[in-house]
Amino acid sequence: MADAPLVVVADPIDRDALETLRAGPCRVVDASGRPPELRRELAEAWGLIVRSRTKVTADLLSSAPRLTLVARAGVGVDNIDLAAAAARGVRVANVPSAATASVAELAIALYLVLLRRLDAALAATRAGRWERGPLGRELSGKTVGFVGYGRIAREVARRLAAFGARSIAFDPYVPRTSDGTELLPLDALLGRAEIVSLHAALTPENRHLFDARAFAQLRPGALLVNVARGALVDERALLDALRSGRLAGAALDVLEVEPPTDLELLHDPRVVATPHLGASTEEAQRRAGEEVVAEVLRAVRGEPLTAEVAARGGGA
Repeated sequence: MADAPLVVVADPIDRDALETLRAGPCRVVDASGRPPELRRELAEAWGLIVRSRTKVTADLLSSAPRLTLVARAGVGVDNIDLAAAAARGVRVANVPSAATASVAELAIALYLVLLRRLDAALAATRAGRWERGPLGRELSGKTVGFVGYGRIAREVARRLAAFGARSIAFDPYVPRTSDGTELLPLDALLGRAEIVSLHAALTPENRHLFDARAFAQLRPGALLVNVARGALVDERALLDALRSGRLAGAALDVLEVEPPTDLELLHDPRVVATPHLGASTEEAQRRAGEEVVAEVLRAVRGEPLTAEVAARGGGA
């Protein structure tokens, strides 16, 4: 095994998946508990497994002259400099379906929290107050507008049908849908959707896609839910839209800076925030570990990758 390719695990993955990797035709170094030592371990690395904590920058890649593959145990790859990886001939793969169900379920949970004002009700009851108002609203009959109509958004739409909600979508990378969801230009979607649900991948082109202009196009009283990437939203413009009443509420599982340093947005009573836990379920993390290890072992054996990341685009 001395000549077997070395795979460095930079971030924690499922324990059983790690054992499967160790049983494969490769050497494994688990550096997930030793971030300061990562660069040293990368000197001989053939492969690198990361989640979201490790930022695979051009500088980090320069410390891994033998690196061939970076595998992300998750969906988004905005923590990986794809251009720098391509320039060095390093392939990048992810596990696009591992967290689909978990993120879809969280999105619907956040719709319900906003519509029924459950955050305020839970806080009041915990504080000993029995406050039965104000009245909430049903998800049934509402129009949900998806910005980005990839795997997760489609799974949310499938679940929404059971609630009696309608789905519309904007995605410049999706020419047609197979589930009957109507595709619209973004401005038309913003004027119709009662809940705007963000599922787009983050690209340089759509950073701050939701700025003051976009919020001005919203149907008055709409709700915003973001389970994709925080930087899709200009947070100052979001706060202004909430304070003006144009937007009735927002639920955010992601923020532009994580953890946040400016808490003004989170202190607004119309905001529900969770700490980027869309994929934080036992099931999703187990699948992510299993699938990323399977992809790495395919590469070690010289087999084709099933989820190589060639370019950004479309919804997650």
